[in-house]
Amino acid sequence: MSNTPRKLPGALANLPFPVIGSPLFIISNPKLVIAQCKAGVVGSMPALNARPKEQLEEWLIEITEALDAYNAANPDKPAAPFAINQIVHKSNDRLDYDMAMCVKYKVPIIITSLGARVEINEAAHSYGGVVLHDVINNTHAHKAIEKGADGLIAVAAGAGGHAGAKSPFALIAEIRQWFDGPVALSGAIATGQGVLAALAMGADFAYIGSAFIATDEARATPEYKDAIVAGNSDDIVLSNLFTGVHGNYLAPSIKAAGLDPANLPVSDPSAMNFGGDAKKAWKDIWGCGQGIGSVSKVQTTGEFVAQLKSQFEQAKAALV
Repeated sequence: MSNTPRKLPGALANLPFPVIGSPLFIISNPKLVIAQCKAGVVGSMPALNARPKEQLEEWLIEITEALDAYNAANPDKPAAPFAINQIVHKSNDRLDYDMAMCVKYKVPIIITSLGARVEINEAAHSYGGVVLHDVINNTHAHKAIEKGADGLIAVAAGAGGHAGAKSPFALIAEIRQWFDGPVALSGAIATGQGVLAALAMGADFAYIGSAFIATDEARATPEYKDAIVAGNSDDIVLSNLFTGVHGNYLAPSIKAAGLDPANLPVSDPSAMNFGGDAKKAWKDIWGCGQGIGSVSKVQTTGEFVAQLKSQFEQAKAALV
């Protein structure tokens, strides 16, 4: 691999801060996305968070207009671009509609999950969009790039929601043996020190999710946010019961649903579903990553990003 700095494509070039806010099922909304972008990190949300589907166009208009107005008022400090997450699984019967809306409004970054499809990548490329595909192993990474994704999100052990099982050291090292494009690292990152560590391992960006749930703008209940502040990695349970795909969840929410976190049955992966039942599961069973031990309070998105930036600079200075 080359030791020269990577040239990042499209909207990924020249980001104010090397962080992408991960799309949080149910939780992410335009308010959070806009706040993330204004703070200098890529804000994102799943297309499926907009229900009914017609709401997605309303949200894309809201985000686009808000960021355009912000950039016009702040030409020397523009907002970061935003991203929309598409679930590329056969159970998602909205994919074609949702992608058409992304093309119409020229969403800068598309994040694809649970499947890689050439036509989705081509649709994004038709207007200059960039596609990042999340993967949990090197095999999936190869397939994503072969099908036209521009970059990868390496989902390592400890990530919230649908998580991988690989050490970030192993996963990033294997990907960087053959891929010189954009890579974001996901997995228990909630501090500026973690952001710097991701870059040191070879990633271009840190991919942060769970810590953003405990922000004022996130569409989560106060109880959910408080559980993140109170919890740590001991409170995280890995299970495939709720959607058919292994994910990390907060034990208190599992207990509240009348289940024993230490004795959860195994689900049939063929039952994977992202429709109404999955929405109910994620509403009642709270997805969360292992990095929450670093989250000490509920604060605004701007305050949290400022904290990340301060920690990042302190960590860099400590290495000199």
